[in-house]
Amino acid sequence: MSARTVAKVVTAQETSDGAGVKLLRSLGTHLLPMHDPFLMLDEFRSDQADDYIAGFPDHPHRGFETVTYMLEGAFEHKDSVGNTGQLTSGGVQWMTAGRGIIHSEMPKQEGGMMWGFQLWVNLPRELKMTTPRYQDIAPGRVPEVKAEGVRVRVIAGTILGAKGPVEGVAVDPTMADVKLEKGASFSLDVPATHGAFAYVFEGTARIAGTTVRRGQLAALGEGDRVTFETDDGARILFLAARPLHEPVARYGPFVMNEQAEIRQAISDYQSGRLAR
Repeated sequence: MSARTVAKVVTAQETSDGAGVKLLRSLGTHLLPMHDPFLMLDEFRSDQADDYIAGFPDHPHRGFETVTYMLEGAFEHKDSVGNTGQLTSGGVQWMTAGRGIIHSEMPKQEGGMMWGFQLWVNLPRELKMTTPRYQDIAPGRVPEVKAEGVRVRVIAGTILGAKGPVEGVAVDPTMADVKLEKGASFSLDVPATHGAFAYVFEGTARIAGTTVRRGQLAALGEGDRVTFETDDGARILFLAARPLHEPVARYGPFVMNEQAEIRQAISDYQSGRLAR
Protein backbone atom coordinates (compact mmCIF):
# COMPACT_ATOMS: atom_id res chain seq x y z
CA MET A 1 0.00 0.00 0.00
CA SER A 2 1.18 3.53 -0.72
CA ALA A 3 0.46 6.44 1.59
CA ARG A 4 -1.06 9.59 0.15
CA THR A 5 0.67 12.88 0.81
CA VAL A 6 -0.81 16.37 0.95
CA ALA A 7 -0.47 18.13 -2.40
CA LYS A 8 -1.84 21.48 -1.21
CA VAL A 9 -3.33 23.12 1.88
CA VAL A 10 -5.93 25.84 1.28
CA THR A 11 -7.42 28.17 3.88
CA ALA A 12 -11.15 28.73 3.40
CA GLN A 13 -12.16 32.20 2.21
CA GLU A 14 -14.99 34.25 3.71
CA THR A 15 -17.78 34.89 1.22
CA SER A 16 -21.56 34.93 0.94
CA ASP A 17 -24.13 33.32 -1.33
CA GLY A 18 -27.86 33.01 -1.75
CA ALA A 19 -29.55 36.05 -0.19
CA GLY A 20 -26.47 36.90 1.86
CA VAL A 21 -25.70 33.73 3.83
CA LYS A 22 -22.18 34.00 5.26
CA LEU A 23 -19.89 31.14 4.24
CA LEU A 24 -16.37 29.77 4.35
CA ARG A 25 -15.43 28.50 0.85
CA SER A 26 -12.45 26.18 0.70
CA LEU A 27 -12.99 24.67 -2.75
CA GLY A 28 -14.13 26.70 -5.74
CA THR A 29 -11.96 29.79 -5.20
CA HIS A 30 -8.95 31.12 -7.09
CA LEU A 31 -6.77 29.23 -4.59
CA LEU A 32 -8.27 25.86 -5.57
CA PRO A 33 -10.87 26.14 -8.36
CA MET A 34 -11.75 22.41 -8.25
CA HIS A 35 -10.41 19.01 -7.26
CA ASP A 36 -11.86 16.68 -9.89
CA PRO A 37 -14.70 15.69 -9.65
CA PHE A 38 -15.39 18.10 -6.75
CA LEU A 39 -16.30 21.65 -7.74
CA MET A 40 -17.04 23.53 -4.52
CA LEU A 41 -17.16 23.13 -0.74
CA ASP A 42 -18.86 25.69 1.51
CA GLU A 43 -19.16 25.61 5.29
CA PHE A 44 -21.90 27.70 6.88
CA ARG A 45 -21.64 28.15 10.64
CA SER A 46 -23.22 30.85 12.79
CA ASP A 47 -25.43 31.28 15.83
CA GLN A 48 -26.34 34.80 14.61
CA ALA A 49 -29.60 34.65 12.64
CA ASP A 50 -28.66 37.63 10.46
CA ASP A 51 -25.85 35.51 8.97
CA TYR A 52 -28.22 32.89 7.54
CA ILE A 53 -31.88 33.80 7.96
CA ALA A 54 -32.33 35.06 4.36
CA GLY A 55 -31.35 31.60 3.12
CA PHE A 56 -31.15 30.52 -0.52
CA PRO A 57 -34.34 31.58 -2.35
CA ASP A 58 -35.32 30.06 -5.72
CA HIS A 59 -32.27 29.42 -7.90
CA PRO A 60 -31.47 27.07 -10.80
CA HIS A 61 -28.93 24.27 -11.26
CA ARG A 62 -27.89 22.20 -14.27
CA GLY A 63 -25.14 19.67 -14.96
CA PHE A 64 -23.92 18.63 -11.51
CA GLU A 65 -24.95 17.43 -8.04
CA THR A 66 -25.32 19.33 -4.78
CA VAL A 67 -24.75 17.66 -1.41
CA THR A 68 -25.96 19.28 1.80
CA TYR A 69 -24.81 17.86 5.15
CA MET A 70 -26.33 19.42 8.26
CA LEU A 71 -24.46 19.36 11.56
CA GLU A 72 -26.84 21.61 13.50
CA GLY A 73 -30.04 23.40 12.56
CA ALA A 74 -32.74 22.85 9.95
CA PHE A 75 -33.40 23.82 6.32
CA GLU A 76 -36.47 23.29 4.18
CA HIS A 77 -36.07 22.68 0.47
CA LYS A 78 -38.70 23.09 -2.25
CA ASP A 79 -38.34 22.71 -5.99
CA SER A 80 -39.95 23.39 -9.34
CA VAL A 81 -41.32 19.86 -9.74
CA GLY A 82 -43.16 19.79 -6.42
CA ASN A 83 -40.66 18.14 -4.10
CA THR A 84 -40.39 19.42 -0.54
CA GLY A 85 -38.61 18.23 2.57
CA GLN A 86 -36.57 19.16 5.60
CA LEU A 87 -32.91 18.74 6.45
CA THR A 88 -32.21 18.43 10.17
CA SER A 89 -29.11 17.94 12.31
CA GLY A 90 -27.14 14.95 11.02
CA GLY A 91 -29.17 14.63 7.82
CA VAL A 92 -27.97 14.63 4.22
CA GLN A 93 -29.46 15.59 0.87
CA TRP A 94 -27.75 14.43 -2.33
CA MET A 95 -29.46 16.20 -5.22
CA THR A 96 -28.75 15.35 -8.84
CA ALA A 97 -29.69 18.50 -10.76
CA GLY A 98 -29.14 16.88 -14.15
CA ARG A 99 -30.89 18.69 -16.99
CA GLY A 100 -32.24 21.34 -14.66
CA ILE A 101 -34.09 22.16 -11.50
CA ILE A 102 -35.10 25.33 -9.67
CA HIS A 103 -35.17 25.03 -5.91
CA SER A 104 -34.93 26.94 -2.66
CA GLU A 105 -33.21 26.13 0.64
CA MET A 106 -34.58 28.19 3.51
CA PRO A 107 -33.90 28.07 7.27
CA LYS A 108 -36.59 26.44 9.42
CA GLN A 109 -35.49 28.28 12.56
CA GLU A 110 -35.50 31.88 13.72
CA GLY A 111 -32.31 31.68 15.79
CA GLY A 112 -29.70 29.36 17.24
CA MET A 113 -26.81 27.56 15.56
CA MET A 114 -26.94 26.82 11.85
CA TRP A 115 -23.98 24.67 10.82
CA GLY A 116 -23.35 22.48 7.84
CA PHE A 117 -21.79 22.03 4.42
CA GLN A 118 -22.70 22.23 0.78
CA LEU A 119 -20.60 20.31 -1.71
CA TRP A 120 -20.84 20.42 -5.51
CA VAL A 121 -19.95 17.24 -7.43
CA ASN A 122 -19.56 17.20 -11.19
CA LEU A 123 -21.57 14.91 -13.45
CA PRO A 124 -19.99 13.10 -16.42
CA ARG A 125 -20.84 14.35 -19.89
CA GLU A 126 -23.33 11.55 -20.57
CA LEU A 127 -25.34 12.42 -17.43
CA LYS A 128 -25.35 16.21 -17.63
CA MET A 129 -28.94 16.17 -18.92
CA THR A 130 -30.26 13.27 -16.85
CA THR A 131 -33.59 13.47 -15.02
CA PRO A 132 -33.23 15.32 -11.69
CA ARG A 133 -33.54 13.28 -8.50
CA TYR A 134 -33.07 13.56 -4.74
CA GLN A 135 -31.65 11.29 -2.10
CA ASP A 136 -33.02 12.67 1.18
CA ILE A 137 -31.31 10.86 4.03
CA ALA A 138 -32.59 11.17 7.59
CA PRO A 139 -29.97 11.33 10.38
CA GLY A 140 -30.78 7.83 11.61
CA ARG A 141 -29.92 6.30 8.23
CA VAL A 142 -26.27 7.42 8.40
CA PRO A 143 -24.28 4.59 10.01
CA GLU A 144 -21.76 5.43 12.71
CA VAL A 145 -18.76 3.22 13.39
CA LYS A 146 -16.12 3.43 16.07
CA ALA A 147 -12.50 2.45 16.51
CA GLU A 148 -10.12 3.37 19.35
CA GLY A 149 -10.51 7.12 19.84
CA VAL A 150 -12.33 7.50 16.53
CA ARG A 151 -15.97 7.89 15.46
CA VAL A 152 -16.90 7.87 11.76
CA ARG A 153 -20.27 8.73 10.20
CA VAL A 154 -20.31 7.08 6.77
CA ILE A 155 -22.42 9.04 4.27
CA ALA A 156 -21.15 7.39 1.07
CA GLY A 157 -18.82 4.49 0.39
CA THR A 158 -17.77 1.77 2.83
CA ILE A 159 -15.58 2.32 5.91
CA LEU A 160 -14.85 -0.26 8.62
CA GLY A 161 -17.54 -2.49 7.14
CA ALA A 162 -20.25 0.21 7.29
CA LYS A 163 -21.86 1.22 4.00
CA GLY A 164 -23.19 4.75 3.58
CA PRO A 165 -26.78 5.27 2.37
CA VAL A 166 -25.93 7.32 -0.75
CA GLU A 167 -26.37 5.16 -3.85
CA GLY A 168 -26.21 5.34 -7.62
CA VAL A 169 -23.70 8.18 -7.95
CA ALA A 170 -21.61 8.02 -11.12
CA VAL A 171 -18.29 9.02 -9.53
CA ASP A 172 -18.40 6.29 -6.81
CA PRO A 173 -17.87 8.64 -3.85
CA THR A 174 -16.69 8.13 -0.32
CA MET A 175 -17.92 10.77 2.13
CA ALA A 176 -17.32 10.61 5.87
CA ASP A 177 -17.43 12.74 9.01
CA VAL A 178 -14.39 11.63 11.05
CA LYS A 179 -14.09 12.62 14.70
CA LEU A 180 -10.75 12.02 16.47
CA GLU A 181 -10.37 12.18 20.24
CA LYS A 182 -7.20 13.52 21.88
CA GLY A 183 -4.14 11.57 20.77
CA ALA A 184 -6.06 9.42 18.27
CA SER A 185 -4.94 8.28 14.84
CA PHE A 186 -6.88 6.63 12.04
CA SER A 187 -5.88 5.21 8.66
CA LEU A 188 -8.37 5.04 5.84
CA ASP A 189 -8.09 3.02 2.64
CA VAL A 190 -8.86 5.03 -0.50
CA PRO A 191 -9.02 3.71 -4.08
CA ALA A 192 -5.81 4.75 -5.82
CA THR A 193 -7.90 5.85 -8.82
CA HIS A 194 -9.86 8.45 -6.82
CA GLY A 195 -9.25 12.11 -6.15
CA ALA A 196 -9.52 12.97 -2.44
CA PHE A 197 -9.44 15.82 0.04
CA ALA A 198 -9.99 16.41 3.76
CA TYR A 199 -11.42 19.52 5.41
CA VAL A 200 -10.80 20.17 9.11
CA PHE A 201 -13.81 21.80 10.76
CA GLU A 202 -12.88 21.32 14.42
CA GLY A 203 -9.47 21.38 16.08
CA THR A 204 -6.16 20.63 14.38
CA ALA A 205 -5.10 17.43 12.65
CA ARG A 206 -2.07 15.96 10.95
CA ILE A 207 -3.24 14.66 7.60
CA ALA A 208 -0.66 12.47 5.89
CA GLY A 209 1.86 14.06 8.24
CA THR A 210 0.93 17.67 7.38
CA THR A 211 -0.61 19.95 10.01
CA VAL A 212 -4.05 21.18 8.94
CA ARG A 213 -6.05 23.57 11.12
CA ARG A 214 -9.74 24.38 11.44
CA GLY A 215 -10.99 26.01 8.24
CA GLN A 216 -8.29 24.47 6.05
CA LEU A 217 -8.61 21.92 3.26
CA ALA A 218 -5.90 19.41 2.39
CA ALA A 219 -5.95 18.27 -1.25
CA LEU A 220 -4.40 14.81 -1.35
CA GLY A 221 -2.00 13.37 -3.87
CA GLU A 222 -1.83 9.82 -5.22
CA GLY A 223 -1.89 6.65 -3.14
CA ASP A 224 -4.33 4.21 -1.59
CA ARG A 225 -4.22 5.10 2.12
CA VAL A 226 -4.41 8.29 4.18
CA THR A 227 -3.66 8.72 7.87
CA PHE A 228 -5.25 11.22 10.26
CA GLU A 229 -3.72 12.10 13.64
CA THR A 230 -4.39 14.69 16.33
CA ASP A 231 -2.98 15.76 19.67
CA ASP A 232 -5.94 17.67 21.09
CA GLY A 233 -8.88 16.35 19.05
CA ALA A 234 -10.20 17.12 15.58
CA ARG A 235 -13.14 16.62 13.27
CA ILE A 236 -12.66 16.13 9.54
CA LEU A 237 -14.90 15.95 6.48
CA PHE A 238 -13.32 13.44 4.10
CA LEU A 239 -14.22 13.11 0.40
CA ALA A 240 -12.97 10.86 -2.36
CA ALA A 241 -14.38 10.06 -5.81
CA ARG A 242 -13.43 8.99 -9.31
CA PRO A 243 -12.18 11.97 -11.36
CA LEU A 244 -13.86 12.62 -14.69
CA HIS A 245 -10.93 14.11 -16.65
CA GLU A 246 -13.39 16.13 -18.77
CA PRO A 247 -13.45 19.80 -19.78
CA VAL A 248 -15.41 21.98 -17.37
CA ALA A 249 -17.38 25.10 -18.33
CA ARG A 250 -18.90 26.97 -15.36
CA TYR A 251 -21.15 29.96 -14.96
CA GLY A 252 -22.85 30.50 -11.61
CA PRO A 253 -25.27 27.61 -11.02
CA PHE A 254 -24.53 25.87 -14.33
CA VAL A 255 -21.68 23.38 -14.89
CA MET A 256 -21.31 21.88 -18.36
CA ASN A 257 -18.48 20.78 -20.68
CA GLU A 258 -18.58 23.54 -23.28
CA GLN A 259 -19.37 27.27 -23.27
CA ALA A 260 -22.08 26.71 -25.87
CA GLU A 261 -23.85 24.45 -23.36
CA ILE A 262 -23.63 27.20 -20.74
CA ARG A 263 -25.22 29.66 -23.16
CA GLN A 264 -27.98 27.13 -23.81
CA ALA A 265 -28.56 26.67 -20.05
CA ILE A 266 -28.88 30.44 -19.58
CA SER A 267 -31.29 30.67 -22.52
CA ASP A 268 -33.34 27.75 -21.20
CA TYR A 269 -33.57 29.35 -17.76
CA GLN A 270 -34.54 32.76 -19.11
CA SER A 271 -37.24 31.23 -21.31
CA GLY A 272 -38.63 28.93 -18.62
CA ARG A 273 -37.45 25.71 -20.30
CA LEU A 274 -34.66 24.74 -17.89
CA ALA A 275 -36.70 22.67 -15.44
CA ARG A 276 -39.16 21.12 -17.88
